Amino acid sequence: MPVEQRHSASDSDPFERELSAALHHAGAGFETDRAALAAAGTVRGRRLRQRRRAAVLGGAAGVALVGVGGALAVSWGGGPSSPARPPAAASRTPEVASSAAGRDITSDDMIRTLEKLLPKGTFAQAQGRGVDKDEPLVDPYAQVVYDDGHGAAAVSVAVNRVLPGGYDARQATRCPDKVSIPYDSCVTSHLPDASVVTVMKGYEYPDRRVDTKLWTANLVTPDGHHVSVSEWNAAAEKDAPISRAQPPLSVAQLKALAAAEEWRGVVDAIPQDPRGTREPPASVEGDGKGIAETLVSLMPKSVKVVGRAKGDDDGQFTYVVVDDGHGRSLVQINVQPDMSDVANQLFGAGSETLPDGTRVAEHKAPGEKGVAGVVMWTVDTLREDGFRVVISAFNADTQHSSPTRTTPALTMKQLRATALNPRWR
Repeated sequence: MPVEQRHSASDSDPFERELSAALHHAGAGFETDRAALAAAGTVRGRRLRQRRRAAVLGGAAGVALVGVGGALAVSWGGGPSSPARPPAAASRTPEVASSAAGRDITSDDMIRTLEKLLPKGTFAQAQGRGVDKDEPLVDPYAQVVYDDGHGAAAVSVAVNRVLPGGYDARQATRCPDKVSIPYDSCVTSHLPDASVVTVMKGYEYPDRRVDTKLWTANLVTPDGHHVSVSEWNAAAEKDAPISRAQPPLSVAQLKALAAAEEWRGVVDAIPQDPRGTREPPASVEGDGKGIAETLVSLMPKSVKVVGRAKGDDDGQFTYVVVDDGHGRSLVQINVQPDMSDVANQLFGAGSETLPDGTRVAEHKAPGEKGVAGVVMWTVDTLREDGFRVVISAFNADTQHSSPTRTTPALTMKQLRATALNPRWR
C-alpha cells in the first residue's frame, strides 16, 4: 500500500501500546488490568518493565507474568502455502541495507521489509516503528493485514537485542507450561548457524471463548538477535471475526521469516543501551527452583501437592496444584524484591499495615481468564524494604479450565500465613 496511507508509530502513545502488546505476546494468556499496568510502568519506564518480569498478580491490581514462552517479544496484531523467503545474507532489502550508509531505518522500511519477505498477496492496515537512535529500548516492529487469497490474517514481526545465553534469550525460546498457557504444539529447534527458534501453535484466548489462533516463532541468534513473528487466522489479534481456518504461514515459513537476514540488520542498527545490558541482575531474576521448593514445603498438611511448575528454574513466579480430597486447586506465587515504588497502587482502601510495617491486601474475585465459575483468592504482602510476596489460589487446576470445586483448596487464612512466612527471605 502507498506509504502515505500507512499509520505511523506516533499515531498513539508508543509506550502504552507496546507495553500492552508485550504483555499479550510474552504472557500469551495472562489477562490483566493493562491500564493499571501502564500507569505503573510509566513511572519506572520500559526498562524496568522488562526487568520486572512479574509485577503483580490478581485482578485490578494486576501485572501478569511477563516472559513466558515469548519473553520481551513485542507483538502487534494485524499468512499460506507458498514459502516465505529464506534468509540470504547477500540479499538484504534496500531499506535495511541503506542504514549502513547512515540513513535511519524507518517505520516504512520495516513495513516494506515485512511485505517483501511474505509470500505473494495483498497488504492493508500496515503499521510499524523503525530504529530510534534516541530510544534504544523501543523495539522496531512491523505489522500488516496479509491476504494470500484465502482470507485476511494479521502478521507481525518485532526485533530486539538480548544477552546471548542470558535470561531473556532463554525465556524467548522456552515452551511455556501448559498449566499457564494452553497450546496445540510447541517445538524448539536449532538452525545451522546455531540460532535457536521456538514455534508455538496456540490461541489468542486461553479459555478458547473465541477460537482465534495465534502462531508464533521466536528466534535468538548466537549474537543476541531476537526476532519474534506472530500470525493469526483473523485480521486482528482481538475483536475481529475468524477469516480462515488456520494462520497463513506454515511452521517452516514462520521459521524462515524469523531467520531472515534482514531482521538481523535491523537489530545491528539498534544503538547499544548507554545504561548497560538489558539482562536483569540475578537478584531480580530470582531463584525459581528455590521458590518452588519453599512453596511446596509451606503447603498445609490438609492438602497434597499433585502437580508443580516444570522447567521454570529462573524467575520469580511458580505454582503448584494441590488436592484436599475435594478437587484439584491451582496455587501460584510471585516473590519480588524492590517493589516499594508501586505500593500505593497495590495497597489501597481495605488493606492493612502490620506492626512491623508489612502491608497486606486480600482479594476475592472471579478468575482472570473469564471462565465461568472460576474464582481467585489472593493475599498480597509488601515488607517495608519493598520485598513482596503475592499468592493466589483457584477453584480449578488451571486458570483456563472449568472449576473442579466450589472454592480454592486453601483458605484465605492459609494463604495469608504462607505469604507472610519468613522463609521467603
